[in-house]
Amino acid sequence: MSASGGTKAIVAALVANLAIAVSKFVAFLFSGSSSMLAESVHSLADSGNQGLLLLGGKKAKREATPQHPFGYGRERYIYAFLVSIVLFSVGGMFALYEGYEKIKDPHEIDAWYWPVGVLIFAIIAEIFSFRTAIKESNELRGKQSWKEFVRHAKAPELPVVLLEDLGALVGLVLALGGVSLALATGNGVWDGIGTLCIGALLIVIAIVLAAETKSLLLGEAAGLEEVKKIEEALVGDETVTAVIHMRTLHLGPEELLVAAKIAVQHDDTAAQVAAAINAAEDRIRAAVPIARVIYLEPDILRTPAH
Repeated sequence: MSASGGTKAIVAALVANLAIAVSKFVAFLFSGSSSMLAESVHSLADSGNQGLLLLGGKKAKREATPQHPFGYGRERYIYAFLVSIVLFSVGGMFALYEGYEKIKDPHEIDAWYWPVGVLIFAIIAEIFSFRTAIKESNELRGKQSWKEFVRHAKAPELPVVLLEDLGALVGLVLALGGVSLALATGNGVWDGIGTLCIGALLIVIAIVLAAETKSLLLGEAAGLEEVKKIEEALVGDETVTAVIHMRTLHLGPEELLVAAKIAVQHDDTAAQVAAAINAAEDRIRAAVPIARVIYLEPDILRTPAH
């Protein structure tokens, strides 16, 4: 992932959400709309989430230490996982609670022009934020579908921002629908129903984010294309005749560990094997630049007995 691209998308989302959160809360104070309160908390939670992503990116850049010899690249995964928890608890659960309270004790919306005006402004602002995230993601996803990009991206920031912005846009439409129905019917229950829908949406997005970042935290291998490039680079000369087995692991979005047992000729000298290993490491790094930690073990390829 392009660190600058991810940061640009996060900052754009942060600025938009802070402005939207303030406007929504002001609209809630004037109108008493529970949808507006839920949406203001949602935007505030999103702003906090973008702050967490920026903090995770900064912490991940720390140098490796004897206690953490492979560095801190996975901090980006940890903070992305925290985002899913915040989205679930602060955003989703609060909206469900507020929607339930509004349905239980409905009241008409005052000063209708406040929530309607703010929601229209928020939709426009979110569209600009979402557009930035899409533009930055398109530079990375290549021929992948959006579903594949979210599922297989090793850098968590852009998928998180994409899903957050998508959820925010859908949530705003739900809020506008709830407020509009409440105004048209004079029944505040519709405002509460819109709030419940927002809560359910946020919880679904939080669960998707948690599942994807959990997989990254557990440790994911390199993509199929990268694995193929590494295998081809390993057998790039006469000394290395085959790859017996290989394991890859992402130490962070932009750092890959490669461990492989390679077959060499049985009559090669130690100097020849050492030179072949060094050459293979150079070829791997040239083919897959993020392969920064490489361990190669030479062995003799044994033919199974018949």
